Amino acid sequence: MKIILTHEVSGLGTAGDVVDVKDGYARNYLVPRGFAIRWTKGGEQDVAQIRRARKIHEIATIEQANEIKAKLEGVKVRLAVRSGDAGRLFGSVTQADVASAIETTGGVKVDKRRVELGSPIKTLGAHEATVRLHPEVAAKVNVEVVAA
Repeated sequence: MKIILTHEVSGLGTAGDVVDVKDGYARNYLVPRGFAIRWTKGGEQDVAQIRRARKIHEIATIEQANEIKAKLEGVKVRLAVRSGDAGRLFGSVTQADVASAIETTGGVKVDKRRVELGSPIKTLGAHEATVRLHPEVAAKVNVEVVAA
């Protein structure tokens, strides 16, 4: 099935790309979550509009991305979260939590869709998150989860 991506999807493409995926993946995951729309003949106008919007929001040059990367890698992000006696969290730390903590700590506004966690954070301690700033630049951010 041919679809138009409306958001960046890891391993698939960026917003505005027209890609072919399996029918079930598109029908059950990408379209319901708003990551993609079905491709139509009139969809080329949608692609142009999505690409224009992406250019406004993305970091334009690699130099800008490297400057932001230097700021982010120098910041230690601390999240205070409720936890049990054994160090397990009530719930988990999400990409949105990490993005808001980066913004308050480092002053750099990061979109939650650009934050990648290897797996959901469910324990106290030090963890690492990756922030994709540009297709060629990714920053590693140290996240320390402490008991509230």
